[in-house]
Amino acid sequence: MKAFTQLTGTAAPLPIANIDTDQIIPKQFLKTVSREGLAKGLFFDFKTRADGSPNPDFVLNKPAYAKAAILIAKENFGCGSSREHAPWALLDQGLSVVIAPSFADIFYNNCFKNGLLPIVLPREVVDSLMEQAGGPNHVFSIDLAAQTVAAPDGKVHRFDIDQGRKASLLAGLDEIGETLQHAGDISRFEEQRKLSQPWLA
Repeated sequence: MKAFTQLTGTAAPLPIANIDTDQIIPKQFLKTVSREGLAKGLFFDFKTRADGSPNPDFVLNKPAYAKAAILIAKENFGCGSSREHAPWALLDQGLSVVIAPSFADIFYNNCFKNGLLPIVLPREVVDSLMEQAGGPNHVFSIDLAAQTVAAPDGKVHRFDIDQGRKASLLAGLDEIGETLQHAGDISRFEEQRKLSQPWLA
């Protein structure tokens, strides 16, 4: 998993509440276990017209936001089914941060497992950031170590995050990576168990 420390990039505003995981990545794109190539299905029903052509009104289809690294959304982002493809698709698009007033619990947890940073800020702050992201200057800076979001208007907003999850993101460690940090202890335990309980080998 890629480490997350600091990020300065374009923020795309998505002023829609209760975006569920089927809207993030519809079910027809879940036939793969690869994390690559999922960007084509990201927000498919939003970014694609009924005839299959791109919807020019969708924010990520606009040239100014084509390389957005930050998504600013409304409350309860990521509700619905617990598909891990949702954070995969966001990351495959190039998005590394989602800012919202609240997230669905399973999606929120899946973000940390895959290196996507979900930031919770008060609704009035998110509304302000959303408005700024829609303006001429939509470049924001995220500092995970300092736990801050710097907005185009010069204001800096601090966010809370579990310190264990923060450390894992800074180190680029998913659950497997965290476990492998104890590989020596695990090997020693297995060798001792073979000696004391050989019938289990």
